[in-house]
Amino acid sequence: MKRKISPVRIIVFIILLIGAVTMIVPFAWMLSTSLKEANLVYTIPPQWIPKPVDWKNYIEIWTASNLLTGIKNSCIISVSVLVFCTFTSSMAAFAFSKLSFPFKNAIFVMLLTTIMVPLVVLLVPLFVIYTKIGWIDTLLPMIVPASMCNINIIFFLRQYMTGLPKELLDAAKIDGCGYFSAYWRIYLPLCKPAIVANVIMLFMITWNDYFGPLVFTHSESKQNIQVAIAMLNSHYIQQTDIPLMMTASLIAILPVLILFIICQKYFTESFAMTGIKG
Repeated sequence: MKRKISPVRIIVFIILLIGAVTMIVPFAWMLSTSLKEANLVYTIPPQWIPKPVDWKNYIEIWTASNLLTGIKNSCIISVSVLVFCTFTSSMAAFAFSKLSFPFKNAIFVMLLTTIMVPLVVLLVPLFVIYTKIGWIDTLLPMIVPASMCNINIIFFLRQYMTGLPKELLDAAKIDGCGYFSAYWRIYLPLCKPAIVANVIMLFMITWNDYFGPLVFTHSESKQNIQVAIAMLNSHYIQQTDIPLMMTASLIAILPVLILFIICQKYFTESFAMTGIKG
């Protein structure tokens, strides 16, 4: 017996298909442009399949720009932030979800209010502070503050841990575990889907950060990958080499894309569990 497909399912499928196409088409155009010669970028009608296919941009990009240094600095910043921020934020989330201490809810609400403060408001005070302590033109302004805790991750992990039984903590205390041991041995492994999902989002934010490195660094040796790509624009006075720019951009998004493809299953698990309890 054939299963009847409802019109609602068809409409939902079409909407999702349109959404998928709108995200895939720019990526496909970026790939296509990176394989073109510069004089073929603006041809009408546009060529989706380059003729001829030109791979020289993938060779020239390493000498025509500061991309390799940018990748190295972005890796240092991203890995440092991911390790320390995940550790500090998950500990804070454990404290807010499972421990009892004075003014816990008030402190949590105060932390949430910091989300509403735009970075532009803090730019001048941060620049003055970093200048006084000698952090300007180093990677420290991008690493240290971001490693101290992330309120978005704290909120997300707190919601996830709230859905885990508190009896686990009571059982751990009976077995002689302290709070840190219970957090490290019990709750942290159980939060793996939520942690992986947050690590991906944090990596995307850190890897794609442009404003901070642009303001707090000025030498080429301290540029991250996004600033290195932006500076590639200034190398050409009359006309930007669009295929070279698309090549650099494609290389820049590959780590995020690969990480997301590998870990995408954790997104569904983490978001599903987050909604169990408020």
